[in-house]
Amino acid sequence: MAAAPAVTTVFGALSDPTRLAIVERLLTEGEHSAGEIAAPFAISKPAISKHLRVLEEAGLIERRVARQWRVCRIRPEAIQVVDDWMQQYRRFWEGSFDRLEKLLAAREGEESDNGRPDK
Repeated sequence: MAAAPAVTTVFGALSDPTRLAIVERLLTEGEHSAGEIAAPFAISKPAISKHLRVLEEAGLIERRVARQWRVCRIRPEAIQVVDDWMQQYRRFWEGSFDRLEKLLAAREGEESDNGRPDK
């Protein structure tokens, strides 16, 4: 099994709307053949094939041959790379909002102590 891709590689591959739509579909619906992936798009099958190649090179999908079809599926470890990257920012913002909430509560308490009406 290949190592998880770098977050910049993953975001680069996902920056194209068609590739993002392909990944979203594979995430929600599971494996699909290249033909099934191409069906909803108004672009050529060779163009879809190029998009799939970019996603595969980025480590987001893997392709296998099942009889005469090339079947694509998501590589969960690639999606985990994005989640891990986002988690650090999620912790930062949650901590910032917690501190803001405490500050606002303290100010509200001070205003109540000074005889001002609460809002």
